[in-house]
Amino acid sequence: MKKVFIASAVRTPLGSFGGALSSLSATQLGSAAIIGALEKAGISAEHIDEVYMGNVCQANVGQAPARQAALGASIPYTVPCTTVNKVCASGMKS
Repeated sequence: MKKVFIASAVRTPLGSFGGALSSLSATQLGSAAIIGALEKAGISAEHIDEVYMGNVCQANVGQAPARQAALGASIPYTVPCTTVNKVCASGMKS
């Protein structure tokens, strides 16, 4: 059995409606969070076995936001990804 651990955790930046982050999609922000978590932990994307990511509002984000964010962060396409959608509890649940 593999040992499972959380290597790092970061969150996406906060912005105002129509502000500096408005041109970025939720999945682009998710990719930035994954990249930040990997850098903080000092590990490479190739060492990731699975991705869980919370997303509060999935409307107009497309299919599988966690998968899109992981691919944007250079996580290998063979890594399974799960998007957790529990509204405000999404981040805590994931």
